[in-house]
Amino acid sequence: MQALTYASQGIQGTLTIPGDKSISHRALMIGALAEGQTEIENFLAGQDCLSTLRAFQDLGVEIERQENRVKIQGCGLQGLKAPDHPLDMGNSGTTTRLMMGLLSGTNFATTLSGDEFLQKRPMRRVSQPLAEFGVKIETTPTGTLPLTVYGGPVKAAKVELTVASAQVKSALLLAALSAPGTSVIKELLPTRNHTEIMLRQFGAQLETAADGLTITVKGQPQLKGQKVIVPGDMSSAAFFMVAATIIPHSEITLTNVNLNPTRTGILSILLQMGADITVHETIQEGERRGDLTVRSAKLHGIEIGAPAIPAVIDELPLVALAAACAQGVTEIRGAQELRVKETDRITTMVTLLRQLGVTVQEHPDGMTITGRDAWQVVDPNFDSFGDHRLGMVAAIAALKSSIPMNLKNEDAIAISYPTFFQDLDHLCQKG
Repeated sequence: MQALTYASQGIQGTLTIPGDKSISHRALMIGALAEGQTEIENFLAGQDCLSTLRAFQDLGVEIERQENRVKIQGCGLQGLKAPDHPLDMGNSGTTTRLMMGLLSGTNFATTLSGDEFLQKRPMRRVSQPLAEFGVKIETTPTGTLPLTVYGGPVKAAKVELTVASAQVKSALLLAALSAPGTSVIKELLPTRNHTEIMLRQFGAQLETAADGLTITVKGQPQLKGQKVIVPGDMSSAAFFMVAATIIPHSEITLTNVNLNPTRTGILSILLQMGADITVHETIQEGERRGDLTVRSAKLHGIEIGAPAIPAVIDELPLVALAAACAQGVTEIRGAQELRVKETDRITTMVTLLRQLGVTVQEHPDGMTITGRDAWQVVDPNFDSFGDHRLGMVAAIAALKSSIPMNLKNEDAIAISYPTFFQDLDHLCQKG
């Protein structure tokens, strides 16, 4: 059990957020497929990204890491080597789903496995659209890990996605790289575009239509190694944004945060709810980034529907926590994707809020939350259930509790944010 901190004086100070997890994954993957050397700065050395790094080492790619700096000797699209054992994906859904597409064009079969939590997550949402490219993937009878990707010739395809998922889209984009000719992928709703931005940086021929949904990819490009400077992760920054907003007497500045428009859904929603956040953009090309200053503020409830969900999918548990502190009622709908994350994040988040005495109604696709001024703690012992984001949400909620709170399975937080508790303590000590 980890004892959680109470921030009676608010939180204060400046914090540089660790590197973006999604971009760190993709820099490793595309760097491995490129020719020549790729250098990554501000790499996130969390367990998920290290699962990706080890997988490529097992595929014969030469990779060196010194803390948050990584050098990759790329081997080209056809340079990967068959591993002599199943690749361990750890807890990383991103690694698994993107690798399913990336390995499609190899000339060997690869088995992917993972931990007990990852083995419960659905993989047919990726294997089924990949079949349009001629890719054969064998899962368990329930459509989960372990699975085997049978590499072979990939054909160009036109695919319309039925789920709004950046992971599924990215798997198809990576498969399309191996296909001769032109492939077209159409999204259901716009999702994170980190894969598209990075593929263009490495030299791929890829265009997104004016509708923001249709992506055209020319196969078999000659990718060249690049230098990638990873911005701070908005999903990690969001925990401190919400903390500073809901804890009185708080003011913090978060530096070098990723401001990619597909990642700022949490920022937009907090501003709609009445948050006091100032944005200073420093870089506007490629992955936009900047600094955020956040001060405590009174929030009010809002309605959040399906069109807003893809841009805030990973931060929705934090939105729910902010709503629990807001005046009035907040309704979140169209978020059924939360049920297939590391945990069923609708059910687990409802459980957490009820432990705090919050009135919340669970729906198949979301929840309705009635805010309150202070917690009325029913159970002081939280459980992350192996979900890194749920664990961090619990730690932020505890800042507002005068009753000692504890967290079980706190180790899960290292999956995406190894220094979370140190960074949180830094801001609390400044307050």
